[in-house]
Amino acid sequence: MTFAERADLFECEGESLIGIAALPARPRPLGLVVVVGGPQYRVGSHRQFALLCRRAASAGYPAYRFDYRGMGDSSGTYGDFEQVDADVRTAISRLQAFAPEVRKVVLWGLCTAAATAMMYAPSDSRVAGLVLVNPWVRDEVTLAKTQMKHYYTARLAQREFWAKVATGQIDYRCSAVSLARNLRDSLRGLAGNNEGTQVPFQIRMARAMRTFQKRSLLLLSGNDLTAKEFIEYSSSHPEWRGVLDSPRITRRDFPEADHTFSTAAWRTAVEDATIDWLATL
Repeated sequence: MTFAERADLFECEGESLIGIAALPARPRPLGLVVVVGGPQYRVGSHRQFALLCRRAASAGYPAYRFDYRGMGDSSGTYGDFEQVDADVRTAISRLQAFAPEVRKVVLWGLCTAAATAMMYAPSDSRVAGLVLVNPWVRDEVTLAKTQMKHYYTARLAQREFWAKVATGQIDYRCSAVSLARNLRDSLRGLAGNNEGTQVPFQIRMARAMRTFQKRSLLLLSGNDLTAKEFIEYSSSHPEWRGVLDSPRITRRDFPEADHTFSTAAWRTAVEDATIDWLATL
């Protein structure tokens, strides 16, 4: 299916934002809005977001990608991924302005953008689904546990590691200190971490996913600490208990892929998974 791209300059709370709409010749009533995560802008790592939106549009789904306030070519000051609800809400409206046929949208987010999408979705009835890619749940305790389980265990089993220690290429004393620090931080979780009074974003993510009664697609990379940390957190924290077991959530694993799906094959696999899932909504 043919499609066209249109650049967009729009306003959000007094700032000028940049967006790109990918518009099919015969648009479906379901659109795709890419929420950007981390220190990224609308193109994405390895042009992932641009290619994804074009692929969606070629399948008939109007798609939109944009820069937050203070990121990329948009004006203003960037806060963080917990403070972009207005940006996301306005971007959805912009897609609908370009494609009035769109009644519902799916939010697609990688890393912190997946966290943003989860927390935002229950507040907007236009959101019909979520594609959540390697969601971000970083905290000191979970990171330490994940590193202990997936990094240090594998590292100690590698022959080349011990060869480097024997030849002085690795300072084993520094490595021991790092290991001890991670062990200490991971054990902190046994006693709980009740610092501060604000509900942590990881908990708000879980509560939002319980509230959001529509479907989600969870895509996880096998070669990614962020994905492993999400699995660790969601399987061990009481607020997350049973959330990912919901029949509304479809999970796909990519065992060899890294965090940003840096090869053409991995990016295509994610595009395929996204388009196939959109067709089921």
